[in-house]
Amino acid sequence: MEKRNRCCEPVPGPLEGQRTHSSHPAKRRVSSADLLGTRRELLIEHLDEVYVLRHTSKGKLILTK
Repeated sequence: MEKRNRCCEPVPGPLEGQRTHSSHPAKRRVSSADLLGTRRELLIEHLDEVYVLRHTSKGKLILTK
């Protein structure tokens, strides 16, 4: 059985920006491969703080401040 890259598969549900039955906008889905590329870490700025998103050797993601 061929293994497919899930980052390229369409996400079911409303399109980005469309509202669901509640008053909240639809959630956006982003692949970790799109965020990290070939790197193991990504710095994320949020409210004047810097966070580090790490891809571990065991395949997990860890977000630290």
